Amino acid sequence: MAANAKTSRKAARYAVPVAVFGVAAGAIAMVPAFANTGGPDLPSVTAQQLIEKVAASEVQQLSGSARISTDLGLPKLATGLLGGSGIAGGSADPEDKIAQLANGTHTFRVAADGPDRQKLTFLDGKDEYSLIHNGDDVWGYDSKSNEVFHEKNAGGAKDGKGGKGGDEHKTADRLATSPQEMAQEVLKAAGPTTEISVGDTAQVAGRDAYQLVLKPKASGSTVSSVKIAVDAKNGVPLRVQLLSTEGGKPIVDAGFTKVDFAKPAADSFAFTPPKGAKVNEGGAGGHGKGDHGLGALDSIPGLSGLTGGAGGKGETKVLGEGWASIARIETGAQKNLKDLENDKDAPKEAKQFLDALGDKVSGKFGEGRVFKTRLVNALITDDGKVYVGAVTKDALVKAADANK
Repeated sequence: MAANAKTSRKAARYAVPVAVFGVAAGAIAMVPAFANTGGPDLPSVTAQQLIEKVAASEVQQLSGSARISTDLGLPKLATGLLGGSGIAGGSADPEDKIAQLANGTHTFRVAADGPDRQKLTFLDGKDEYSLIHNGDDVWGYDSKSNEVFHEKNAGGAKDGKGGKGGDEHKTADRLATSPQEMAQEVLKAAGPTTEISVGDTAQVAGRDAYQLVLKPKASGSTVSSVKIAVDAKNGVPLRVQLLSTEGGKPIVDAGFTKVDFAKPAADSFAFTPPKGAKVNEGGAGGHGKGDHGLGALDSIPGLSGLTGGAGGKGETKVLGEGWASIARIETGAQKNLKDLENDKDAPKEAKQFLDALGDKVSGKFGEGRVFKTRLVNALITDDGKVYVGAVTKDALVKAADANK
C-alpha cells in the first residue's frame, strides 16, 4: 500500500473513488454493529471490514447524476458572501460555482476516467455550467455568459509534477464536490475522537449499500453524526450525510441519484471554447495568505476595521482536537463591535451585518457576538479576536474564557 500511496492520494483529490489512506484502525473506536432494518438484506460486516472495502476499491471510472443539498441556516446577508455571482449568475470562475454549493439544492452530471479526466456539469435552471479536467487542462464554461475559464498545468498530472502553483491543478485540487471525495476526506480526518460503526443498510441510486456512521465521542460539536453509504459490491461511497445535533434535515446531503461504472466515452472530456466566448486564464485564485476566510467582510463598507483589513494582520491558533477543535484568530482589528454599534455614521451595510449576527455573549474574555449556523459558529469578541469551529455557542465561550 505504501508504494502506491502518493498516486492514490492524488487520484482521490480528483474525485475518483480510489483507496482511502490515513485511517488507522487502532486509533479509532470500531463498534461492531450489524443493523439491517429497513434496507436490503446484506451480509453482516464490521466497521473495520467496511473501511477496508472502501480502501480496496479500484473503481476509477463512472458516470451518472448527483445532487447536493446544503442547509446551514445562514442569515440572508451571509449567503451573499459565499462567492461571486453564483451558479446561475453568469460567471465561469469555478470558485464562484463551488462556493454556491454551500447553500440550497443543486444537481449535476458527473463523469470520471482515472485521475486525469473528470467532468461536472451543473444543471441549475435552463443554463448550464461545465467544469472539465482533461489531462493538463482545466476548463470552466458558463453557457449564460458564454464565458470560459482556463487553467493550464505546465508539468502535467501524469508525471506528478505540477507547474508553479504546486503538484496539481489549483482549481482541480478544490473540486471536493463528489460523494466519493467527501467520504474520503471524512474518513482520513477520523481519529481517536471519533466512534465508527455500521448503521442500517440502504439503497442509493438503485445500488445496495452499507452505511458507515461516524459520531463525535465528546460533547460540544454541532455534528451529531456523519453517514457514508458504501456500495456493497465495489466499495464506492455513494452518499454522504452530515447530521446536526439540533435534528431536522441533514446539514449536507450529497449523493448519486444515478450511477454507471462503465468507462465514459473519451469525447466526454473534450472541450473547445465556443466561437465568440471570452476566455479568462486562471491560476491565481483563492484567498491570500493570512486571509483566514474573513476577506469577504472587507467588501462590506465599514467592516475593514473589524477584520484587520485585507489579508488580516494576526495569527491563527487551533484549540482542542477533532470534532471539538476551534480556531482562534487574531484579526488585528482597529475597532470593536461596540465601536460600530455606537457609530451613528456607520454605513448601513455594516449595521445590517451586525443585525445578522446572533446573540450577544459575555464571559471572562469580555463581550462579543456569536455568528450562528447549523454547522459552524463564530464568536467575534470586542477586543478583535474570532473563535470559530463546528462547535456550540457554549463551547466557543468556554474556549474564549480559557484563552483570553
